[in-house]
Amino acid sequence: MSFARHIPNSITLLNLLCGSIATIFAVQGNLVMAAIFVALGIFFDFFDGLAARMLNVKSELGLQLDSLADMVTSGVVPGIIMFQLFLKALPGDQTTNRDWTSGQDLLEWNFPVLALIGLLVTLASGYRLAKFNIDDRQTDSFIGLPTPANALLIISLPLILIFQPQPFLVDIILNPWFLTALTLFSCFMLNAEVPLFALKFSTWSFADNKLRYFFLLFCVLLLVFLQFAAIPLIIFSYVILSLLSNKRKTEVQA
Repeated sequence: MSFARHIPNSITLLNLLCGSIATIFAVQGNLVMAAIFVALGIFFDFFDGLAARMLNVKSELGLQLDSLADMVTSGVVPGIIMFQLFLKALPGDQTTNRDWTSGQDLLEWNFPVLALIGLLVTLASGYRLAKFNIDDRQTDSFIGLPTPANALLIISLPLILIFQPQPFLVDIILNPWFLTALTLFSCFMLNAEVPLFALKFSTWSFADNKLRYFFLLFCVLLLVFLQFAAIPLIIFSYVILSLLSNKRKTEVQA
């Protein structure tokens, strides 16, 4: 058992490692590799909790470590990716690399200051993760959009630009007003007092999990037909389905 209790934390550290590598790629502007390592980190983030429940080795250390890893993978990296998208969308010099050994231009802003709006995602993610650690209401459902879901929403944008460069999609994604609106929406949903259903199955009963099964089937179909463009639709559908489910529960209780 002494060995088993280290397994979930080791998986969490793999999440943190993936997030750290993704950060390097995101800063370099390689958003495809950044997205791949964010996805890997989210994969490990899912399985560290599953391993902790299966081995019955939940701990306060694991809770804190999980949020710290998520802060990098699902907080820092999406903020940098949004920053890079703003760089592409805003006019001006898009070169962010400078020779730091030259001793000149070290105090200059070599990017549009408005691109820093993207880092609001990082701030909102940090605030959400801090709240999550002291909130005992989020055991069977979430309140506000989970940071991994928000990270998937943001990393899908460069993937759409690269692998599905339809002109109308490119025009939308590289519109500074759209990026600003999406950033503000992201920050709001991360910390909104809105209950969202979790995809955790306590039983495999269809009657108890109709919404979850329907949503998973819906996700598969969207991904098959729309590929990366499906991811934003999946996230928005997740929010809308949760709101409709909450309304239905309220009406039943009334």
